[in-house]
Amino acid sequence: MPKTALYDMNGKQVGDIELNDGVFGAEVNKSVLHQVIVNYLANQRQGTQSTKTRAEVRGGGAKPWRQKGTGRARQGSIRAPQWIKGGVALGPKPRSYRYNVNKKVKRVAMKSALSSKVAENDIFVLDQLQFENIKTKEMVKVLGNLNVDTKALVVLPEKDENVIRSARNIPGVTTTLVSTLNVYEILNHDKFIVTKDAVAKLEEVYA
Repeated sequence: MPKTALYDMNGKQVGDIELNDGVFGAEVNKSVLHQVIVNYLANQRQGTQSTKTRAEVRGGGAKPWRQKGTGRARQGSIRAPQWIKGGVALGPKPRSYRYNVNKKVKRVAMKSALSSKVAENDIFVLDQLQFENIKTKEMVKVLGNLNVDTKALVVLPEKDENVIRSARNIPGVTTTLVSTLNVYEILNHDKFIVTKDAVAKLEEVYA
């Protein structure tokens, strides 16, 4: 069963915490991680790109010149794709890129992502993370106490406006909840900062 240090907001180690082996000590499946991340990014695409076909471009109703006898190539419309200001052939149209991935695959990916942070010692477990007021400098102080100066993901067990709003203006720092946590966010950040209560919730959901 993996074990990691438990810190307070001052960056002082106040003990150790044992992590669930099935959630934080699983084998990292890179193939599944890739599959789930590609799915996540595909689902984020708006799919609103569009081009006009020759039928949608204004003008071009009349045949530019007669079919035979001019010595030039036959043409039916000045809005055909080969013409300047003509329509686009086989261009993109609005579509949905969304597709689903099996729930079991998502669970394996989540366990792999969490386990990778433990294996690489990029996880910081706090006994608590609470602020009396909304103060960005307080969050900066906590990160400084933990020696975190790279992209960091802060995971909370439930919504805390003081923490969320204190962290939102810090470049590279993202806050999220256990209920909305996803694999892409975990791997897209260098450090994984999570409270003790959030760890308990993750183990309850994924164990």
